[in-house]
Amino acid sequence: MRKKSRLIHVAWFALLIAVPVAWTADAIDPIVSVTGGEVQGKLWTDGTGAAFKGVPFAEPPVGNLRWREPMPVKDWKGVRAADAYPPACAQANAGWNAPDAKTSKEDCLYLNVWAPTWPPKSRHPVMVWIHGGGNSAGSGSGPLFDGESLARHGVVVVTIQYRLGMFGFLALPGLTRESPHHSSGNYAILDQIEALKWVRANIANFGGDPGQVTVFGQSAGAHDTGILLTSPLAKGLIKRAIEESGTVVINGMMAPVLSVAEQNGEKLVASLKPPESSVVEYLRSLPAEDVLKAAPPYGSGGLDTNVDGYVIPSAPGEIFASHKELPVPLLIGNNAREFTQPGSPDDLKKAIVSFYGPVAPEALKLYGLSGDTPPSAYPPYGDVNSQFATDTAFRCSTVGIATSHSSVAPTFEYEYSHALPGREAAGATHSAELGYVFGTFVMGKPGPVDLKISAALQRYWTNFAKSGDPNGETLAAWPRHDSLSQAYLEFTDDGPVAKTHLRNAICRLYEAALPKRAD
Repeated sequence: MRKKSRLIHVAWFALLIAVPVAWTADAIDPIVSVTGGEVQGKLWTDGTGAAFKGVPFAEPPVGNLRWREPMPVKDWKGVRAADAYPPACAQANAGWNAPDAKTSKEDCLYLNVWAPTWPPKSRHPVMVWIHGGGNSAGSGSGPLFDGESLARHGVVVVTIQYRLGMFGFLALPGLTRESPHHSSGNYAILDQIEALKWVRANIANFGGDPGQVTVFGQSAGAHDTGILLTSPLAKGLIKRAIEESGTVVINGMMAPVLSVAEQNGEKLVASLKPPESSVVEYLRSLPAEDVLKAAPPYGSGGLDTNVDGYVIPSAPGEIFASHKELPVPLLIGNNAREFTQPGSPDDLKKAIVSFYGPVAPEALKLYGLSGDTPPSAYPPYGDVNSQFATDTAFRCSTVGIATSHSSVAPTFEYEYSHALPGREAAGATHSAELGYVFGTFVMGKPGPVDLKISAALQRYWTNFAKSGDPNGETLAAWPRHDSLSQAYLEFTDDGPVAKTHLRNAICRLYEAALPKRAD
């Protein structure tokens, strides 16, 4: 009897030890070996997973490393704290990005990792986030892009930072001459590739599968995701891709060739008055805030990727058109009312004529501005100004890329038409889906419908990251896109609805107008 009682006592003692493992582990934050040394992150509050913030993936691109390819991170001694977000990359204040701009620095090549289980028990698919912001602002860190909610669906989430604007895209003849690849201006894309190399080398230590990497991005991040699919340097680093509100031919524009990008760069830095004999050396000697003074106003263009023959071998739009991009499954879409065209009805007509050129009369008719047909009245699209801006900048280029890529690999298209809480009158504007994808809702308090839509988006996105197909049990069926059906899934207030031929008439006209606009 005493022996039996002792066994019961031992069993209960073992149970008491086993039950609070998650609790006691809260005080023992995880340490992981990565390229350069060891980093210590933080366990989630329930102890099931862990987050590592501010992990360096390259040397700080400062001093003589400004406007050079990212260099591998150097070793450090001891254990490096990875429990706080890094500063945003250097950027000018455009209003919406004021918090990032205030604390931004050139020393910014860091990433954040969320592991769904700790310690890792198996390898999970990996999702690598590339933030938007016109390639000149924004950050991959902060509460909006907290990866914990997504990671709880069984994926490792990584959010990265990359050089922006003047530091990420400035091309100059002097920079090209010093480059071993005779290239300049695509430093941001090289940063993204370096981060993907870091993921390949290190993510297994966080429970990630380096052979199952999905790159996903929004706006400029979606554009850059498409660029990565055209770069030979990204081959073998990407298994799947998601593009939210952005393509390589956004707004029908084509990336300039290197020589044109160099000319644009020379015009920008002229205001900094560099001496002709030492332009690059002088510019590297300036404080970051002085370099930013030469940056073009946010959203005005002037700095972007260029066709340099190394990072980007030829025009990205042409690579997609000839089906030579990386043959990876693609999930791609846009929001129903991304932007609106400012100005009066006459201003709108002038913008349509300018964009569509010889086919403008038919475009005016489709938009209900020719006097003989009413404009489209689908509520999520808003007025004609919003329809035109969204069609030309986002929607139709998305349809074109989806249709083209569907002959290369499985492709799934969507349109997101649910507005942010409290902003229903504005519709599903640019970036409205971000809090739903990440489950963070920093831009509005969610109601039951918002939570339901967010849960569906996260399941579709993570299903895709796991298998290349967003479909799964209990989810509404998402049909594959192809050139005949041009199927897509619309995320409406009432849930996902499968449809076909998104804005077919105007998008076909858009495609017809593109050759007339190629620069």
